[in-house]
Order: sequence, then structure tokens, then C-alpha cells
Amino acid sequence: MTRHFLPLHGLPTLALTLSLLAPTLALAGQEGATQDAPALKGESCSVQGLMDQIRRGLGSKSEAYKLYLRTLLRESAVTLPLSELQAAFEREYDPAMAEHLAAALVARTERGLEPEAMELVAQRALGDRDPSIRAATVRALRRTGALERTGDMYERLIRDPSPEVRQEAATNLVEDNIEVYGGRDARAADTAVTVAAASTDPKLTAQILGNIMTGEVSAGSARKLEQLLGNDSAEVRAAASTALGGVPAAEMGSAREALVGMYRGEKDPTVRKAIIQSIARLGFSGAVPELQRLRGVDPSLAPEIDTWIRVLNMDLQEWSLILGAKQRLQQQAR
Repeated sequence: MTRHFLPLHGLPTLALTLSLLAPTLALAGQEGATQDAPALKGESCSVQGLMDQIRRGLGSKSEAYKLYLRTLLRESAVTLPLSELQAAFEREYDPAMAEHLAAALVARTERGLEPEAMELVAQRALGDRDPSIRAATVRALRRTGALERTGDMYERLIRDPSPEVRQEAATNLVEDNIEVYGGRDARAADTAVTVAAASTDPKLTAQILGNIMTGEVSAGSARKLEQLLGNDSAEVRAAASTALGGVPAAEMGSAREALVGMYRGEKDPTVRKAIIQSIARLGFSGAVPELQRLRGVDPSLAPEIDTWIRVLNMDLQEWSLILGAKQRLQQQAR
């Protein structure tokens, strides 16, 4: 399975890490002159040494310096003993420090070392008694390949009793879908849909569905999206409508039929606008006849449909161009 991030494999020495971080380190030094960043000190390449430096640096007003320290630990992870990293992680109860250590463990797995390093982080994300620690370790898994290695972790996290943990899990799914997999991975898309459907928090369900790319979802996930069109929450219905607009070609016919049928009975104007947009996206210029038939269902949205028809008749061949043209027409009409 090809992912669209570029893991750094096998940084062998701390010296190489520091050379890669030189621009950030220079910026940290510049900011530190005016924002009281602690003076950089030579440290032995040890877990304790790095943790002591990070702990001191957390009080700095320099964001560049703090970024340097976070990156330093993550990039140094491959040179540090796993047993020491694990022990430090397990005894750490400051959320910021726990997140740094979790990111270092995740980096080891990402770079081809021990798979159990990431598993340790996932176990703590699911089982720690402190919700702030659970949330911190979830953040450490963001924009990584954790989705492929942690089984049903996200389905369990979305049911966590802590709103903070649930929010971090939802954010991971959205960012991973786009930033790690480029919206072109079926497993990532299906997991996001499954987790969204499992959520009992309408806002999180809508956040996930309204922001992921669904061009690779399976038939099963497409049916879940169609089922969510009947959700009690208008926010969820609108997000599910948006998600259905991006389904693969094999699912377009069913999605279009579901959306058209829903439009006639839907009362919420925001949901109806989302449906109109997805019908347009599923059909491009071929959607014009359907939109014309729907024009009289809700007279208040006739201008919206007319704008879509005008744009689709331009026969543009890319969705981004269609969206841009519609935005320009709306601005001209104001």
C-alpha cells in the first residue's frame, strides 16, 4: 500500500539530525534572543538528556525553539534504546512530555524498527486513566501510518468518554485521509466512514464526513453514507450528502438516486444546498436535466440551482474549476 508521506529512513546519527535541523535551530536562536528561549546546551545523546532539555524548553516563549526540541527527540528516536524510551513514556504523566515521547516511539515504527513501539502508544491512547494523556498520545499518532497498524483503535477512540479524546481521533482521521493518503486509499476512506457512522456525537460525525475525500470508498461505505442521509441531525445529513458527491464511479448511480430522493423530502435549506452540490459533482454537465427537474421543489433555492446549471453548462472538466466558476458567479451577483 503506497502512502503519500515521506518517512525518513535510517537517520543514523544525532549529528545528521542536527544538520537537518540547522534552519530551525538558527531561527530558534534568533527568536530566543528576544523571547527568552533557554540557551542551547550540549547534551549527551540519551533519553534522559533529551527529556531534560525538552522539559526546560517547554517554558520558552519561542515556538521555533520548542519545535526544534520536539523534532530533535523524534529524529533522534532511531538512535536511542527502545527500552529507555518505553520506560520514560510509561512513567511520564505530563501530557506535553508524554506526547513527545509517544511521537518518538511512533517514529521508530514508521522508520522500519519495532512494530511494538507504535503499539505501546496505541495501548496508552486507549487505556490510560488520564484523558489528557490519552488525547496527547492520539495526537502523536497524527499524520502517520497508525491507521494500518492499530486495528479498530479509531472505532474505540470515537466512543471514548472524553470529548477531547474523541476530537483528537476525528482530527487524525481527517488529516490522515488527506495528508498521509492523499484521499486515494480505500482503507483510510472506509475507516473514516466507519468511525463517523459509529460516533454518537453529530458534530464529530459531520466533521469527519464533511472533510474527507471519498473517491476510493467501498460499496459498503457508500451504503453507510446513504443511510446517514436519514440521520436526525441536519449537520450530519449535510456532511453525508457532501461525502456522497465524491464516491467512485461504480457508486455514483446509487448515490445520485439517494440524493435526489432525499431532496424532495428534506426541509433544511443547508442540507438541500449540499445535496444540490453533490448532484452537480456526480454528474457534471449530465446533472443539468436532474437539477432542472428539482428546481420547482423549493422555489427559494431556484437561484442556487440556476447558478449550478449555468456553471455546469460551461462544460468544465475538473471539479475544482467548476467550484471556482461558481464562486465567481456568486460574487458577481452580490
